[in-house]
Amino acid sequence: MEVNNSFQQNLRSILSETGIEDELILEIQKVGIPKTARSGEQIITPGSTSMYMPIVLEGLLSVVRQDEDANEILLYYLEGGETCAMSLACCIEGKRNDFKVTAEDDSVLWMIPMNYMDEWIRNYRSFRKYVFSSYQTRFDELLETIDSITFLNLYERLYKYLLDKKQATKSYEINMSHEQIAQHLNTSRVVVSRLLKQLENEEKIELERNRISIL
Repeated sequence: MEVNNSFQQNLRSILSETGIEDELILEIQKVGIPKTARSGEQIITPGSTSMYMPIVLEGLLSVVRQDEDANEILLYYLEGGETCAMSLACCIEGKRNDFKVTAEDDSVLWMIPMNYMDEWIRNYRSFRKYVFSSYQTRFDELLETIDSITFLNLYERLYKYLLDKKQATKSYEINMSHEQIAQHLNTSRVVVSRLLKQLENEEKIELERNRISIL
């Protein structure tokens, strides 16, 4: 009970900062479900139907596009106070998810049933603003991802990926294998290892087993 109260207090603090009124916050607290996710746990899987819209209370989630051959590309991260607008869009359009959401760190989420979305968007201007602002933020990040793929070489994309990861986790240490990074960049582990070694030689990073320190 105390843990649930802590989640609700955290949720109230986050939603209040977005300008959502107390009446709706109480309703979100009432119908929502707290969820904890361990690092590496999938929150949304490709081909699934979104029944809930997650709001991140603590931790970090990655949103990754995956094709039929399991090739992946990282789209963006979700941090505290943010939600997955893509899951809401798929639900509204009646589509199955064509992306996956994974906990990068141990995370705490507030899961809101999708069947309330239409009513809240229609009746609460503050909630419409919250959802549309989330759409705009995700759209801007998708454009940045497209620009990165189009205009940067793999060396530049890798270094940008590491800097983005540092900013998202607020840590200079990245605990990931070369294979995991390669999956997010849709390339091979061998290529990533070679480029990471180049970055280390340039004294931009330090390499340890499954750990990268940004200098």
